[in-house]
Amino acid sequence: MLKAQSGSVPEELKTISKQEGISPEKLRTRLAKGRIIVVRNLRRADNVRIFGIGEGLSTKVNVNIGTSATVCNLEMEKEKANIAVKYGADTIMDLSTGGNIDKIRSELMKTSEPLPLGTVPTYQVWIEGVQKHGGLPSEDLFFDIIERQLKDGVDFMTIHAGITRRLAQRMVKSSRVAPTVSRGGAMLAAWMLENEKENPYYENWDYLLEMFAKYDATISLGDALRPGAIVDAHDDLQISELVNSATLLETAREKGVQVMIEGPGHMPMDKIPADIRLMKSLTKGAPYYVLGPLVTDLAVGYDHIAAAIGAAIAAAEGADLLCYLTPAEHLSLPNPDQVKEGLIASKIAAHAGDLIKLGEKALEADRRVSIARANLDWESVFKMSFDSDKARKGYQQFGAKVKSCNMCGSYCVFLILDKYLKKRTT
Repeated sequence: MLKAQSGSVPEELKTISKQEGISPEKLRTRLAKGRIIVVRNLRRADNVRIFGIGEGLSTKVNVNIGTSATVCNLEMEKEKANIAVKYGADTIMDLSTGGNIDKIRSELMKTSEPLPLGTVPTYQVWIEGVQKHGGLPSEDLFFDIIERQLKDGVDFMTIHAGITRRLAQRMVKSSRVAPTVSRGGAMLAAWMLENEKENPYYENWDYLLEMFAKYDATISLGDALRPGAIVDAHDDLQISELVNSATLLETAREKGVQVMIEGPGHMPMDKIPADIRLMKSLTKGAPYYVLGPLVTDLAVGYDHIAAAIGAAIAAAEGADLLCYLTPAEHLSLPNPDQVKEGLIASKIAAHAGDLIKLGEKALEADRRVSIARANLDWESVFKMSFDSDKARKGYQQFGAKVKSCNMCGSYCVFLILDKYLKKRTT
């Protein structure tokens, strides 16, 4: 970011230019202003693929994996990481809270290459404070853990710096249905309320920026007060934290530290466009990383669908990175199959949003698959689908008895009109 601000075009932007069809100079300007980011820790520069997140770029998708306090199976988490790579995730986050967190992070980092890896360091801070010291963590431990993870090569971290002690006090006394659904946010709120001290991330923001600048890693400003219920969407707590994050973001830009902002959460469809516009306005176009949003609280067992609906709207309006949800959301740690389902749902949502946000550039893929379908070119259809194996299996589930498919059989429109139709090529 500092190089871009100096007027030079970083080499990474030349790669992104080819990927996205945008001139390096336009990308340089956006990077310099903090409107796009390139997520990659300097310590992993040779092992993480280069791509951009932000204004004018295709919508990216993140996958969360990691152990829990009750289900700790590293091999299963590695399988999830492999699925994330295979089915096209752009970033991956290790949210482990069970087992040897340092070892798990190291293993998942290797398994998930070339994806950038993110964490929520507050989890490890809290767990080590309780397990090793028998109580709440010291203030120093917050920064010791961040330094340890940066040295290990973590590319981006969720830092809940926008929730202040005052907001935590308001949150626990609020009339919200779900006061907070952020695990890291809850840990920080408890720490502030118990110690009667300010958020260490907020209070030591300049020091934290120095740490991230050293490794050119990215801060993802967390939303501890995101709405966790539809009825809580766009309340004063959510907006107050967003305003704090926007202020912190300006300081980060001055220091050349790349930052994205995290967003909701649970939100009805009609509020999503306003949410994206408000965030982009307050932050002067910073990349927006949204969880869903889930458009209903009733989709238990199908939250990946509720999230994909909201994510498509958010992407169309300008959200830049979608955090997937799985069918197990609100119920359990997801299994590998549920990770795959959640990822593909989010990939579909991202592309659906890009059809609106990017127009013709995104539409070309739809045109190609539609031409292949009209030509009954099934191999090309399978190849271009989000899940080739599932598409092929669906086509063959009753035996491929005709050139078309077993829905229409010999009454397929393309067979009926075959001799009259002009063939199109992909």
